[in-house]
Amino acid sequence: MQIASATRASVREPRIRFPHVARGAGSALAAGAALAASGAALAVGPVPPIDTLTATEAVRAVCEGRFDSQSLMHAYLKRARARPDLNAFITLDEAPALRAASAADTSRSARGKCLPLDGLPIVVKDNIHVAGLRSTAGTPALKDFEPPVDAPVVRKLRDAGAIVMGKTNMHELAFGISGYNTAFKTGESYGVRNAYDPTRMAGGSSSGNGAAIGARIAPAGIGTDTGGSVRIPCAFNGCAALRPTVGRYSQMGIEPISHTRDTAGPMAVSMQDVELLDRVITGDAPVQAADPAGVRLGVVAPLYADLDADTRAAMDGALARLRAAGVTLIDVEMPQLMELAGKVGFPLALFEAHDDVAGYLKYYSTGVTLEQLAEQIASPDVKSTFENLVLPRKLPGPDGTTIDARPVYEAAMRDARPALQRLYADTFAQHRLDGIVFPTVPAVAMPAGPESSSIENFVRYIRNTDPGSDAGVPGITLPVALGETTRLPVGVEVDGPAGSDRRLVAIGMALENVFGRLAPPGR
Repeated sequence: MQIASATRASVREPRIRFPHVARGAGSALAAGAALAASGAALAVGPVPPIDTLTATEAVRAVCEGRFDSQSLMHAYLKRARARPDLNAFITLDEAPALRAASAADTSRSARGKCLPLDGLPIVVKDNIHVAGLRSTAGTPALKDFEPPVDAPVVRKLRDAGAIVMGKTNMHELAFGISGYNTAFKTGESYGVRNAYDPTRMAGGSSSGNGAAIGARIAPAGIGTDTGGSVRIPCAFNGCAALRPTVGRYSQMGIEPISHTRDTAGPMAVSMQDVELLDRVITGDAPVQAADPAGVRLGVVAPLYADLDADTRAAMDGALARLRAAGVTLIDVEMPQLMELAGKVGFPLALFEAHDDVAGYLKYYSTGVTLEQLAEQIASPDVKSTFENLVLPRKLPGPDGTTIDARPVYEAAMRDARPALQRLYADTFAQHRLDGIVFPTVPAVAMPAGPESSSIENFVRYIRNTDPGSDAGVPGITLPVALGETTRLPVGVEVDGPAGSDRRLVAIGMALENVFGRLAPPGR
């Protein structure tokens, strides 16, 4: 957005940059207090009800004059300062965000009309470029890399009026599902923490986005998803997300893993917000919630195996409510689904990461080589993956050995991935399905800690999100309930045919109407 860019260029206030040799919670609070004392963070209007506010509602309220962008930004930044324990941010762009909010109020008044995201605070995962803010990808080697221009997905949002309030923490280099990153922290302990229970993990790799949106530190954001990285954090933190059809969003200005599997994706408090962000990014026409009576969803048994008690109970209740609302649920078989996905997932991600990451580092003039990047990786799980698999182009083999990745990758691209894509397409066509419905993850968030990043936990938690990622089809997740025992969020996912993103979002809005909104975490 030009207003925000001009403000950043002319007013160089301090921003809170959390170093990779992490400060404790006190320093983050002190930095925020200093800005408040300087007058940069003063509220200027009624306090917005951010615990219950969606992004869509926030934009509407600002447009109608019920509160202004400065008050909205102030409320979210105050919440951010109050929750250093979540380790949600790597850079909190506080003073410039407040200035941009003030500029948005002035501009809106002058032009006499509202932009689609006018004055809306958003968060951006720290592997996506925002001009003038460092883009670390959660790793020490990139701690000082500041791209000069926005990634196209960010530019679309900012042109529509959104204001970036900060860059969020993540599983280092996006290589994991726990968010346990030992490179950056603002709280007393490592790892991005769950909005509903800070002793639990936030999920990954868009960890900080999930925690921030779940804790109502921000109403919306943009993350990335290779195998589940916008959907898993939202399932754990009670937010909604879309993994678009691969290729639908530009991947420029985003630190990659796999060009075949990577995509950016919106994350927000509600599916209506996801619809709004997706519409802004793509330019598509608005859609309304689908009629449940016209929705046909498949139920695939392997995606319901080995669920924990809270997830099982929540999903049983969700399916019952869908049937009562008129949704047609059909038991379908997808032979070899897990077998084919297993032949695609690791071979693509681990083989393509070598050249894709090296190419990114060179193309964007980071001044860092792939080898230098790997040498400075802080998180043990990611460091081991790079040293043993990515750099030497190896894959895990039998009996703890490694094997040459190239022939396995070539076979995956030639045979397994096309077969998996045919399986999805044939299943949708044969049963006239809008999608398949299943628990986003088979269990609620586990305790945070180094063990959350084990390969066993990675494989378990990515089991349901990975097959659709391998095939390149779109998927949505939205919260369905809090677990009866843990009181942690449980998410439901719907994967649809390639290119059906807008229909899928409309279905998600219908499901949200059926399930209702999840209560925010207690204070």
